[in-house]
Amino acid sequence: MDSLFVSHIFSVISDTPFALVNKVFEYNAYEIFVKQEFLMMGGILKNNSWRPFIMKILVLGAGMMGRAIAYDLNKFSNYEEILIGDQDAQTRSSSKSFLQGTHVKVIPLNAEKTSEVKDQFKKVDVAVSALPYRFNYELAKLAISTRTHFIDLGGNNTIVENERRLFSKAEENEVTIIPDSGLAPGLVSIITRDIVDNLDTIDFVKLRVGGLPRYPKPPLNYQIVFSPYGLINEYIEDALILDQGKIIEKKSMTEIEELKFPKPFGTMETFLTSGGCSTLPNTYKDTIRYLDYKTIRYPGHCEKIKAILDMGFAEETKMMIRDQLVSPRDVFASLLVKNVPTTGEDVVLLKVLSQGTKQGKQRSREYVMIDYYDTEHDITAMMRTTAYPVAITAQMIEEGTIQQHGVFCPEEIIPPTLFFSALKKRGITLTIKDRSV
Repeated sequence: MDSLFVSHIFSVISDTPFALVNKVFEYNAYEIFVKQEFLMMGGILKNNSWRPFIMKILVLGAGMMGRAIAYDLNKFSNYEEILIGDQDAQTRSSSKSFLQGTHVKVIPLNAEKTSEVKDQFKKVDVAVSALPYRFNYELAKLAISTRTHFIDLGGNNTIVENERRLFSKAEENEVTIIPDSGLAPGLVSIITRDIVDNLDTIDFVKLRVGGLPRYPKPPLNYQIVFSPYGLINEYIEDALILDQGKIIEKKSMTEIEELKFPKPFGTMETFLTSGGCSTLPNTYKDTIRYLDYKTIRYPGHCEKIKAILDMGFAEETKMMIRDQLVSPRDVFASLLVKNVPTTGEDVVLLKVLSQGTKQGKQRSREYVMIDYYDTEHDITAMMRTTAYPVAITAQMIEEGTIQQHGVFCPEEIIPPTLFFSALKKRGITLTIKDRSV
């Protein structure tokens, strides 16, 4: 068939309702050929079934982050079907209530059962993991086998590195895998990319992020805003620092510094933690002279938590206590959930400081974000700033903004300007100040 004829068909149906488009192909004598040609111009071929642009997505995990991802996708994306799966009946019920009035479908799904997950992956075009990071590597492999694009929240450097080793297979199967797509890593990774795009040389990038209670209560002045195990991991694993082309490991919860924010926050403390910069030291070891990541907390938090950790409460080796084997880390995580607030208004503070040169002149770029709990929709600031970036990434795949195949971290594949614009639509304001030094 003449390619000009196919182009004519494409121009006619590009603005035609999907149902009518399918009818056009149903009665076309050259159906198969036209579908193949249309695929090259933007159609979707999944498991031998073709449809123009209509895509389906699955969110694994119906907890706070998962339901916020689904909520955002329902509001802003054009996915034909949005599924969110979880094995826990109570979590599913809670998500159904939260997502009431949307077209999101909540389904039972046990992420431990490979065959169950594989069956669901085959039915969708994109899968998003809002599960603990320990699931992500196996889910990424499964997604490649079913030719399903896959996005996760990251959180563990070793697991992300293992995912990156799947690049060739993902590329071969025409699949896009994007780990580390939340807040830190995630949003801070894209900010770093924006710095690289806007400066010719870069002396330093200092990433500072913290999820905090808006109204702190002693003794820790903290609120559990995500998995307590993820929090413990950030505090005990070594932090990565990029310094003069070398990637250095340093102890977390060290190098405490002060950082100022507008009232009511004032002077906060920051200290090294793991995971936040993830792949950035490797990506930019030849571009940025110095890069580090520190967590923001109310003053005094670091000293108190470090004393607890120094007593061994983060150890995973089980101990015999009253004839029962008990993991100190499990005990600590349980006590955090029991005794530290898990609800209430929160806030996410972000400040990224950078300095370098542009056209031979010294410049500094500063990025500031203060995001608050959404009282109208009962969405925490941590949900907004972690889940919405994931949803934006999934939307970029659906819209065709992201088309590369392989395994990419956010700084390698997400266009910062478009991403920041998408955040603004969601009411997340990132203030950028560019100054001469």
